[in-house]
Amino acid sequence: MGRALLAVVLLGACSPVASPVQRAPSGPATAIASVNPCTDAILAEVADPQQISALSGYSSDPASSSMDVGVARRFPATSGTVEELAALRPALVLSGTFTPPATRNALNRLGIPLVEIPIAATVEQSEAQIRQIAALAHHAARGEALIARIDAALKAAAAPPGRAPASAVVWQAGGIVPGEQTLVSDLLRRTGFASFSGARGLRQADYLPLERMLADPPRVILAAGTRSGEDRLLAHPALRALAGTTRAPLDPALLWCGGPTIIRAAARLAQVRRSL
Repeated sequence: MGRALLAVVLLGACSPVASPVQRAPSGPATAIASVNPCTDAILAEVADPQQISALSGYSSDPASSSMDVGVARRFPATSGTVEELAALRPALVLSGTFTPPATRNALNRLGIPLVEIPIAATVEQSEAQIRQIAALAHHAARGEALIARIDAALKAAAAPPGRAPASAVVWQAGGIVPGEQTLVSDLLRRTGFASFSGARGLRQADYLPLERMLADPPRVILAAGTRSGEDRLLAHPALRALAGTTRAPLDPALLWCGGPTIIRAAARLAQVRRSL
């Protein structure tokens, strides 16, 4: 995940979990612009192509996209500036909860409704957001179909009954770890893992030093480095000497967004668990 996108999602992860709707249109939104990579992926699943006036530029960049880049590039890309949105004149803008106040005020003056969607911290929150976005696009059935696919993927990825959870840490570039109240931590529990960082009191974006990892190693290290390759800390040769610890790569694009990303994340985590 690119540094810019990481900043976006870390800010969003600190936001309230409610999904405020501000002046949402009462009729079908025929032109929807999404300026957030997580809402991009959901919108592309539930809306008609002609309803999508733009997706965020993050989704067109392989270094930061959480959806199929080829699909994202079928639509115009926007950086979310007021000037771009004013030119698009969408019927609705989907954003994260850290929309700059100036942008929010400008959209209000232009009469363009804004719906802010926070980063989901659980599967249930993500599914509620799918229903919200599908309702705004007036395609509720497509939202339910996506939720059914997510539920089926989670069922297929669940650990066998009676098996003890394997201690696992998601170790990101620079040695930071996700907090306990995050979607990836929820997915770890659902796929047969116990959060190593959560059990040690580490919170969102806390730093886990290499020395502490070596002194008290988990069963699994899920190395979520940059997409261009693991950083020096994640690739440190001392990690190879940890007997009984499995290291497995985890695409950083699977860490933050809900919606269809949950399906791929659950499948990858289940694959790692079955390899132990």
